[in-house]
Amino acid sequence: MTDLRNYAIVTAAYWGFTLTDGALRMLVLLHFHGLGFTPLDLAILFLLYEAMGILTNLLGGWLGAKFGLRLTLIAGLSLQIVALFTMSAVQPDWLLSMSLIYVMAAQALSGIAKDLTKMSSKSAVKLVIDDQVQGQLFRWVALLTGSKNALKGIGFLLGGVMLGHLGFQGSMWLMASALASVLILFSISFRGTLGKAKALRRRDLFAKQREINLLSAARLFLFAARDIWFVVGVPIFLYSELGWSFTEVGGFLAIWVIGYGAIQACAPTLLRKANSVRAAARSATIWGTLLISIPVIMAFLLQNPGATPLTAGQIVIVGIYLFGAVFALNSSIHSYLIVAFADRNQVSMDVGFYYMANAAGRFMGTFLSGLVFQLFGLSACLWVSAALISLAVLFAIPLRSISMSSPNAMDKR
Repeated sequence: MTDLRNYAIVTAAYWGFTLTDGALRMLVLLHFHGLGFTPLDLAILFLLYEAMGILTNLLGGWLGAKFGLRLTLIAGLSLQIVALFTMSAVQPDWLLSMSLIYVMAAQALSGIAKDLTKMSSKSAVKLVIDDQVQGQLFRWVALLTGSKNALKGIGFLLGGVMLGHLGFQGSMWLMASALASVLILFSISFRGTLGKAKALRRRDLFAKQREINLLSAARLFLFAARDIWFVVGVPIFLYSELGWSFTEVGGFLAIWVIGYGAIQACAPTLLRKANSVRAAARSATIWGTLLISIPVIMAFLLQNPGATPLTAGQIVIVGIYLFGAVFALNSSIHSYLIVAFADRNQVSMDVGFYYMANAAGRFMGTFLSGLVFQLFGLSACLWVSAALISLAVLFAIPLRSISMSSPNAMDKR
């Protein structure tokens, strides 16, 4: 009962953090685009944010296993507060190069904070849910992941609204104050050493089982495929090409992420046959293959406007929602599999390793998003996205034979 209570507290703190994380991304993207930053400049702003996630998930998982999840989550919340106050000092009359370096450093702190809190909350699921009850672990993982993304979408909307009404600096102060309240409440409420490993070996930091390595590789390419057009390409296309306002761009992406999160939360119902490790591994390749077709069709239509009566804006709007729906199901399957595969005694280390790959994929996708969009446009981003999804599917295929050859593999965890 204590672990369940602690899990609820961890999840509530993670939800509060997620609102600020979504709002911060939208605020940074729109504010600095308005100051004249190019798509590549904007991508570079997020590079350290994503790069820090690679290191943080690895070392954060080890810290969580050694000291418990309370420490990692307090560290995550505290660093985000520091990052927000740091960001509030940016002045519009600074030199572009100075702003770029300063914001990158502040974003690095935010990246560390985000992955510490995410690793903590995802690891907590494994420790309080009985993964031997068929479908139960999938439902809880899907609910956590879906609610997180829905709140991140609300954060996108808040970011656009706050930028229009409070300005950049005022928005940073408001979010830092709100998150400080979350930190105080969490510190007072949480008790115990949830997530602390009984035995810890240094070689476990990198020596992972084959299924975790394969799933991590699939995750890397899957998220690179999303971010290569979602991080910079789509928001700037909507703002520059379609002439949308800050609030409209933030609202559109908010609806997208909220819908994305809702589908993730409903994934166990939508994928009733994927409520076991064996079935989920098979579903990962099926839904991944379907996902490839969406950016391919979008890119073809954008490059051949006579092939459809839809305008470029309509193609992007319809396409991104279709992509989000199918991607959400793929992501939910991956999230379930990593929690199922993770060793209960060192769950934070296994989950941290997996999300290290996730961060590497976001890093790759973020950089390519600015570079490819600036040099070749949105259609090129979509073609590269399709190629990256193909790699994700190739790494997911062997998981089918692993799970089928050892259907009771989870019993020992």
